[in-house]
Amino acid sequence: MTRSLTFAIPKGRILDEALPLLAKAGIEPEAEFHDKKSRALRFATNRPDVSIIRVRAFDVATFVAHGAAQIGIVGSDVVEEFNYSELYAPVDLDIGHCRLSVAEPVDAADEDQAAMSHVRVATKYPHLTRRYYEARGLQAECVKLNGAMELAPSLGLSRRIVDLVSSGATLKANGLVETDIIMQISARLIVNRAAYKMRSAELTPLIDAFRAAVGVKDAA
Repeated sequence: MTRSLTFAIPKGRILDEALPLLAKAGIEPEAEFHDKKSRALRFATNRPDVSIIRVRAFDVATFVAHGAAQIGIVGSDVVEEFNYSELYAPVDLDIGHCRLSVAEPVDAADEDQAAMSHVRVATKYPHLTRRYYEARGLQAECVKLNGAMELAPSLGLSRRIVDLVSSGATLKANGLVETDIIMQISARLIVNRAAYKMRSAELTPLIDAFRAAVGVKDAA
């Protein structure tokens, strides 16, 4: 008997926008999924061949890349940061829009970077951050943080941060200004490559359903 497909979806900013797309693609989680008091992480759906796990965004990529889940939804920032060869990202879901940006204290934004060779940056995206600065001839020392990034400059942990930005209100409230955009971000449907080969009869219709749900927009 074929095992059910495990679909990994992220907690946080993308979840609310992802649920209507899931419904359009024919997948609706059980009632317990919507119970804010529930501590469950795995849920049945209206389809007996599909179950859902709800995990942190970075963990979605890990579960799918290693085959524990066969399909998932995650931001393109996570796809680019981990750069797993095992991941196939066939559909840009056109949700979860934001950007990955460099931010600094307002009084540091005019510093001459040409005079620098080394920068210290607080971020949860060390790979993308190093790649960004290397392209500019700078060595980036990345201080890994998973949250409260905006505190790093005021507490002397780093002069700059690289983090997700939507409205910019949190930066402004903490005396920071956005100085450069590293990449624009949207959510992607991701699939484990090995699973796609072995279980294409199950996964291909799901991929097609999500393409239809967003108007046949392929990921770049």
